Amino acid sequence: MEKTRTVESYMAGNQWQSELEILRKELLKTELVETVKWGMPVYTLDNKNVVGLTGFKKFYGLWFYQGSFLSDPHKLLRNAQEGKTKGMRHLNFTSDSIVDLKIVRSYIKEAISNQKAGKMIKPEKKQYAIPEILSKELKSNKALDQAFNALTPGKQKEYKEYLITAKREATKETRLKKIIPLILEGKGMNDKYKK
Repeated sequence: MEKTRTVESYMAGNQWQSELEILRKELLKTELVETVKWGMPVYTLDNKNVVGLTGFKKFYGLWFYQGSFLSDPHKLLRNAQEGKTKGMRHLNFTSDSIVDLKIVRSYIKEAISNQKAGKMIKPEKKQYAIPEILSKELKSNKALDQAFNALTPGKQKEYKEYLITAKREATKETRLKKIIPLILEGKGMNDKYKK
């Protein structure tokens, strides 16, 4: 599948093209900057994502990246993944929906105001303790212990996460054998992917 590079190509391939154009015109009346991210139109303010414009099989609409801060007086916003999604809220329409552009404008205006006010959910940084299997190995191997402690916190986190996410003991042991040489070389788990 070819990656969408322009808003026009996104619109041209969407079944909701005429409906999306109406919403796009409202977004273009604002100070938001139109761009394409993740293959869909995204509207930003100071390089921060504010609103996304999207059309799916059964609905089309707007995604508010920090939508949890919107007052939602009309109770139109929904959380696509209750319990998982913290900030994003969707304003969806179907072919049966009556789109009140005055209401849409009010949501967009509030989203812009919230962005200017700095209202945003900051991603939680996961902290990992050293897994027991690695801790035992570090205690018994001084060279490994020194090499691990010389790594940046980010590289240490990659290794901890790699071991913690293994469910079976056999997998943990296999993973430990794989990472020991990398640690001793002072490399991170994902260094081979970095340019």
